[in-house]
Amino acid sequence: QVQLAETGGGSAQAEGSLRLSCAVPISSGDNYCVGWFRQDGDNRRAVVATDVVAEIDSDGHTRYEKPVKGRFTISQDNAKNTVYLQMDFLKVEDSGLYLCGADFRQRAGVGACQYKHFGKGTQVTVSS
Repeated sequence: QVQLAETGGGSAQAEGSLRLSCAVPISSGDNYCVGWFRQDGDNRRAVVATDVVAEIDSDGHTRYEKPVKGRFTISQDNAKNTVYLQMDFLKVEDSGLYLCGADFRQRAGVGACQYKHFGKGTQVTVSS
């Protein structure tokens, strides 16, 4: 059973910053995608593709949804088994439950990620 765990959520003012961390078993040489997903509210539901915010794969390719492009940065540290989401210039509409997900298939890669493993999420609240 693959376990993912998100930390770093909390409250921030609009235009402020937060950094989320996802503890996920990634290793150099493995093939994977790790993505960050946002859900409205604070009750976790089944993750759907439109929840995705940003993705990164084992080759370092990244992809961002339009609402966060230029404001959020996804990065990874294989040595620490961690994927980060740096969230800058926050907006009220960025509020929600943030989950990380992972795809460890051999063919996993940005543009072809199929997420089957998710964490429980961390709450982000942005106020004006």
